[in-house]
Amino acid sequence: MNKSKWLTALFTAILLTTVVGCASTAKQEGTGEYFDDSFITTKVKAAILNEPGLKVTEINVETFKGIVQLSGFVKSAADIPKATSVARSVKGVQSVKNNLIVK
Repeated sequence: MNKSKWLTALFTAILLTTVVGCASTAKQEGTGEYFDDSFITTKVKAAILNEPGLKVTEINVETFKGIVQLSGFVKSAADIPKATSVARSVKGVQSVKNNLIVK
């Protein structure tokens, strides 16, 4: 019986360590959030690629907890709100921070 209690306690400790280790904090994503953000980033890049006039090679897309940050260069000032609109249209995007600069 004593050995059974010890194994149960050990299993519980390992389980709690695993769960807490994968949890997110204010500055770090959990495992699930990381994959969600990677998926959002890919979808935003694909949407920019399909938008005429925007060059996906010159626009950097990063996502953290559903917040997309756009940085890089565009040809004209009209392309800045266009890129923001395209990013906002992707499912899962909570907000967009736009740091694009006109070349």
